[in-house]
Amino acid sequence: MANAELQAKVEKVIEQIKPYLEADGGSIKFVEITDDLVVKVELLGACGCCPMSTITLKKGVEEAVKKAVPEIKSVEAINLKQ
Repeated sequence: MANAELQAKVEKVIEQIKPYLEADGGSIKFVEITDDLVVKVELLGACGCCPMSTITLKKGVEEAVKKAVPEIKSVEAINLKQ
């Protein structure tokens, strides 16, 4: 699958997740898909500093993205220590 097609699918999933994060004062922005199929995102607002951000990222965002786009290996936030 072409990178542009993967990106479109990932961005669609992120747009579906965004309202849930916004309800808690946060948000998420797609940054890139790396050559090794890792999605990079930026957590914004309350999500950028919330102690639960890592759990939200892995159990919420990553699971949703990987379910919709199984080719993706993982999702990482550029502004969180992993």
